[in-house]
Amino acid sequence: MAQAHHIRGRRSALEQLLEMPLFLLIFGVASVSMIIPALHGGVARELETARAFFYCALLGIIVFGMVVTAHAGRRPRHGALGTLMSLFATFVFLPFFLAIPFFEGLGTTTFMNAYVEMVSAVTTTGATIFDRPARLNDTLHLWRAQVGWMGGITMWIAASAILAPLNLGGFEVTAQAEPGQRESQSTIYGRTDPRARLLRVVVALVPIYIGLTIVLWVLLYVSGDRPLVALTHAMSVMATSGISATGGLQDAGSGFTGEMLMLLFMLFALSRLTFSQDTVTATQGGLKTDPEFRLGLAIVIAVPLILFARHWLGALDFEAGEDVGEALRALWGALFTVMSFLTTTGFASAGWSEAQTWSGLETPGLILMGLALIGGGVATTAGGVKLLRVFALYLNGRRELERLVHPSSVSGAGREGRRIQRNGAFIAWIFFMLFALSLAAVTMLLALLGVAFDDAVVLAVAGLSTTGPLISFAAEEPIALAQLSGGAKTVFCAAMVLGRLETLAIIALLSPDLWRG
Repeated sequence: MAQAHHIRGRRSALEQLLEMPLFLLIFGVASVSMIIPALHGGVARELETARAFFYCALLGIIVFGMVVTAHAGRRPRHGALGTLMSLFATFVFLPFFLAIPFFEGLGTTTFMNAYVEMVSAVTTTGATIFDRPARLNDTLHLWRAQVGWMGGITMWIAASAILAPLNLGGFEVTAQAEPGQRESQSTIYGRTDPRARLLRVVVALVPIYIGLTIVLWVLLYVSGDRPLVALTHAMSVMATSGISATGGLQDAGSGFTGEMLMLLFMLFALSRLTFSQDTVTATQGGLKTDPEFRLGLAIVIAVPLILFARHWLGALDFEAGEDVGEALRALWGALFTVMSFLTTTGFASAGWSEAQTWSGLETPGLILMGLALIGGGVATTAGGVKLLRVFALYLNGRRELERLVHPSSVSGAGREGRRIQRNGAFIAWIFFMLFALSLAAVTMLLALLGVAFDDAVVLAVAGLSTTGPLISFAAEEPIALAQLSGGAKTVFCAAMVLGRLETLAIIALLSPDLWRG
């Protein structure tokens, strides 16, 4: 009896905690997480940095406890979009708190730069102000990767607990989002209490995310990376943030083996079905019939082969690159880099330079930007337009070509189109147009603030697709974020938040009718 009463008491306390605003819970988790870099800094004898993280963790925990006490017994007053507003606050306001220990620990930068760095990390963009990795100590590198990793798991959880019930984030094109088709899923997504759904998703996904990160960390360490480098790369691959403690894979110790391992784990960003079937995008056929996974693999295979074949198709001399080893390095460099930028991770293979030389392309950055704009799977940590929306447009285009040949034909979507609702292509096109308008607006704002037009385009694509490493690989010369004006940095931060939440979610936040729901 006493044990049962104790369990009921614990559940009651947990229920009371879940009644807190979601942003407050995320703030509490972020505060506790600062203990990790504080401990690392103490062990590594980076004491000033360790003290900054420890004091901020202590301050955050105290503030969290006080606010929780003040909110005890209260219930959230927000409507259906309250959790979405908390997600927006996580990407806009939480970085102010995350930047404090980074700013104090570094001591040689402005708070604005620290804030941009944290927005870039928490949105899993991975663009960095500091182009020289040696400027940051190991503890600060760990914190950047850790913030990006936490941003990744936040999107994993938000996909099922927040975006799916609201038909946002790519779910709006699915068949279950069509009016009259949601009844079969209503017990899971429609009528379930949001707090209970959030708890269930956290319990289901967090162990998977942590377990996969640990497995990749150990494999990279065994392959030759330093423990910190292996951990930061493992976190960055799982979160598709592209954050590196060495400035890229060219200086990593794991070499080809490490790249092969990372490519395997990037598959989790092609489709939600690779790790979970907890959303309305799940299909009975699994990955074999999943259009996102199949389309992603087709792109990853086709683009490197085209680049590889261009050595003979283009106007290049046949004497160059006849070495088999160089050819294989070029093919692998293209394969890994295409996969990395399609999933918006942004790591470039150590053999990417060979791939560029082999293909003879003068502007490979355009290909990388195109891949990043396509993006990965719905409800993953990848950004971009998303493969499911591209697939919906492909189905519509194929059907229109069929009607040109057989104008009176009647055709269904077929097995491969069952996940897409009848108006899915129209909705996907609307999103694509909104994305294009956002891209044009961000580019114009950056150009008006003094950024060169070519660099403004790259920055806009990098921010809206959450693929920060584009600033190093897509432009003719790497773009120095530190040299941008304060206004340009603010616009870039807004682009990263917009790219992470997507335009439809921002529009939903401005809808008074949904707030009253």
